[in-house]
Amino acid sequence: MNEGKTGVLLVNLGTPDHYTVSDVRKYLREFLMDGRVIDIPFLKRWLLVNLIIAPFRAPKSAIVYEKLWTDNGSPLLYYGIEVEKKLQILLGDDFIVKLGMRYQKPSIKSALDNIRSHNVSSIIVFPLFPQYASATTGSIHQEIMEIMKDQENIPELKFINNFCNYKPFIKAFADIARNTLKGQTYDMLLFSYHGLPERQVLKASVNGFCNLGECCSVYGIHNQFCYRAQCFETTRLLAEELDIPVNKYQVVFQSRLGKSPWIQPYADEVIRLLPSRGIKKVAVMMPSFVADCLETTVEVGMEFKEIFEKAGGEKWIFIESLNDSELWIKVIKELL
Repeated sequence: MNEGKTGVLLVNLGTPDHYTVSDVRKYLREFLMDGRVIDIPFLKRWLLVNLIIAPFRAPKSAIVYEKLWTDNGSPLLYYGIEVEKKLQILLGDDFIVKLGMRYQKPSIKSALDNIRSHNVSSIIVFPLFPQYASATTGSIHQEIMEIMKDQENIPELKFINNFCNYKPFIKAFADIARNTLKGQTYDMLLFSYHGLPERQVLKASVNGFCNLGECCSVYGIHNQFCYRAQCFETTRLLAEELDIPVNKYQVVFQSRLGKSPWIQPYADEVIRLLPSRGIKKVAVMMPSFVADCLETTVEVGMEFKEIFEKAGGEKWIFIESLNDSELWIKVIKELL
């Protein structure tokens, strides 16, 4: 029997349709009502999101999204569509490649429906997050299983959990950094990752192995689902590929929200202190994001730069993400 086509579902987090307050509020409600994102009981989460966060945060977030918006709309969506197109061409007719977003459009369901309409024999689900976390990759896997459980015909499903130490990914990100840093001088290279509440990392710990300390410095079978350990592993491999000594780079975590403790060290606090340590020229890359978005372009590229310069910093070098580069498309093909 001839094998059918293979579906490839690329999934990223999502983006508002536009930077209007109403669209941003709609996006925030869907995103933050996910029980894997805000992992508290449903009623408390509903009250927090719908009565406090969405009404009061949406106007402020809309202003930030306006800074991010381009002629092509949201960069996250634009680059996602471009990756879908380029990967389809590279993989050829034996594959059906579609992009879905965990929140908003295009939805995961619409992408899956499109893939299944081609009578595929198998589907590879590829969350576009190098490091596994329950709030990102875990949420995507859960959503797909919820969608598929009521289908009569379920093709073979393959889930990619993470690619934090996948060598072609490391090399591609390092090549982009190398091109940006060519001819530049800097005192420190920051590796900035999206943060998570400490409780979420501890909940993912198997047999209580994780203590948010030195255990994260070595990545292996015991902490394979530890987001923080994966971030340190990605950093170690990137530093090795770029030939950067240990004393010239540092890991930080950004984007924390609320009063509960998040994984440390906190990016804004570290950046504010760097000039006082004589570190006046800083380069920064964000290896938890494969496409530039609000957290990279605005938070790191603008807000962190401002914090650094106000503290006496002189040079802030922003290293773009993989976006829709040919390097990245080839990495995805090899990984699949």
